[in-house]
Amino acid sequence: MSFSTKIKEELYRHVSTARHCQLAELAAILHFCGSIGSLESGNFLQIKAENALVVRKCFTLLQKTFKMSTETQLSQEGQTGAWILRIRDQEQAKKILQGTKFLDSDGNFCHSGGDFPGGLREPVNRMVVKNACCQRAFLRGAFLSAGSMSDPEKGYHLEIVCSNERQAEQICELLSGFEIEGRIVQRKKYFVVYVKEGSGISDFLNVTEAHVALMEFENSRVVRDVRNTVNRRVNCETANIAKTVTAAARQTEDILFLQEKYGFENLPESLRQMAEVRLEHPDAPLKELGAYLDPPVGKSGVNHRLRKLCELADSMRS
Repeated sequence: MSFSTKIKEELYRHVSTARHCQLAELAAILHFCGSIGSLESGNFLQIKAENALVVRKCFTLLQKTFKMSTETQLSQEGQTGAWILRIRDQEQAKKILQGTKFLDSDGNFCHSGGDFPGGLREPVNRMVVKNACCQRAFLRGAFLSAGSMSDPEKGYHLEIVCSNERQAEQICELLSGFEIEGRIVQRKKYFVVYVKEGSGISDFLNVTEAHVALMEFENSRVVRDVRNTVNRRVNCETANIAKTVTAAARQTEDILFLQEKYGFENLPESLRQMAEVRLEHPDAPLKELGAYLDPPVGKSGVNHRLRKLCELADSMRS
């Protein structure tokens, strides 16, 4: 089971106790999955989704908010089945759309002037999401209807796919109210709101009240962060060791060159002693080399003497 499926199953089971929050979540499902079609007998309201959890949650919310039963059927489209919940009674459909503020009291779409295909895709009425609890419910319904999330062990990416830019901007606005940074990218004909920061995804799961998924995500996040920290330290140590070995090899090469072409007897006492100690201990770090000198010298002093030897070798080569 994917992590997205786990989140959606948890969100499906969570039903708000307040009716206004139930309406907000229902509005989100209608906003992303609802449509109005036509029959010979008139228009009908339809909720269509590939995920059965969306239709079942919508059915539950309709029962709780409007005390109505609906017809649910599974229709096959190519190789995939789409769950469809259909309200054929026009008065019931009108009552639902008015309750979720898509229709005004006169039965007209609040944003699209009665245009059925576009009316449900326009930004929802602000009255539906005026309270913080309703905003949480709306985001819960939005993710259940059109959201997905990558496996946290592989990366951090949460997204909600919107059909138009206005829809995406409203989602970003709601996220911003909870201090979650959502960004918009156009993908073919869709506009995708995404969150990539681990802290932002944690906040989103908390806001939508997916607390079990939040704990699992945080556990994966901790393990991943520890693993990354260990890898960085190992890489750093490896780089330092490689750097030390390379420097020691270069120093040994320069000292052997001076021994052959210049002679240790011509070196100042401090440099001669340093050269002999380096040849005796070719793999030792600077601090250890300093302890072999008489009198002992600190790390910076050892580095200074070795640099002088290398500069002398370079000058002789040139």
